Amino acid sequence: MQFDTKIAVVIRNDLEAWQKLNVASFLTSGIAAAFPGCIGEIYEDASSTRYLALIGQPILIYGADGPALSRALDRALTRNVTPAIYTEDMFKTTHDEANRAAVKAVARAHLNLVGIAMRAERKVIDKIVDGLKFHQ
Repeated sequence: MQFDTKIAVVIRNDLEAWQKLNVASFLTSGIAAAFPGCIGEIYEDASSTRYLALIGQPILIYGADGPALSRALDRALTRNVTPAIYTEDMFKTTHDEANRAAVKAVARAHLNLVGIAMRAERKVIDKIVDGLKFHQ
């Protein structure tokens, strides 16, 4: 199935495995919150056990170093795409209010990004992630 939009997550390559998974999870929750229409229907197995609904389209995961991650953020903002972000400082916090305060304390040019996620028209996402490779 071809979607009109793409969801892309860009994760910094040098993170520990648990950090990558944590960042990807938090970032995709931002997509779900901002675009509730991207959530599909609930799942149900043959025993009639119900499960939570998921985002209903593929999520493409890219890897990047710090400068490439910052470039992707700049490209997104230039194209009026509001991304979800995760910074290294957020690993030191324990709740959402502290996460927001950690981001608020740093100017955009100095954010120590470890991940971003965005959803936009396919061609726009392609321009934002141009040059990035899928995460290994």
